Amino acid sequence: MWLGILAPTAYVFFASALPVIAFGEQLSRETDGSLSTSETLASTAICGVIHSIFGGQPLLILGVAEPTIIMYTYLYNFAKHSVGKELYLAWAGWVCVWTALMLFILAIFNACTIITRFTRVAGELFGMLITVLFIQEAIKDVVSVISIPTGENASDEKYQFHWLYTNGLLAVIFSFGLLITALKSRKARSWRYGSGLFRSFIADYGVPMMVVIVLDKALEGIVTPPRLSISGLPPS
Repeated sequence: MWLGILAPTAYVFFASALPVIAFGEQLSRETDGSLSTSETLASTAICGVIHSIFGGQPLLILGVAEPTIIMYTYLYNFAKHSVGKELYLAWAGWVCVWTALMLFILAIFNACTIITRFTRVAGELFGMLITVLFIQEAIKDVVSVISIPTGENASDEKYQFHWLYTNGLLAVIFSFGLLITALKSRKARSWRYGSGLFRSFIADYGVPMMVVIVLDKALEGIVTPPRLSISGLPPS
């Protein structure tokens, strides 16, 4: 019984935590450390608890997505060239306050009923946008492993071709390995080998197990001053 409850719990945990960590690292890069993974993790946890208590939907996945990162990046770039980046957090905070007020007004007037005016195509297009942005960030993260960051000394040992090539190859292997094994494990119930309990266990817990295993092997596989990165995860 507890195994059936643990499966969706693990799924919701990884579905919430991994994007927050990945996008938090990207947000830290885009805002020069003004916002980072710590803030995204804390905000996701607080909002998730509040929503589960007052919203009546404890399994709803809340978190940071690429459109959120784009918004905060535009806010930071605008603040840096106008009011100054030292006022970025204050300005972003007031943007969130006014956004919350507008959301309260929309909720009071039950504006969510307007969704009936849209076809499913609109929802699928938005979902496709999120998917493409996820893939784009994963590709950028892998490419960053084999490139020399701006402002770094190209003569350093960790930026030599053989080290970049080795860590880049490991990043590609781990990225595609995680993707393929995750897709295969989701279909474990239709396998012709193994007991029913074993197939159900792999189907329910295969993806989180592979995330943990690949992350552990990636950290062990670093062969030089660390710059290895997994697709969608911050550089180690």
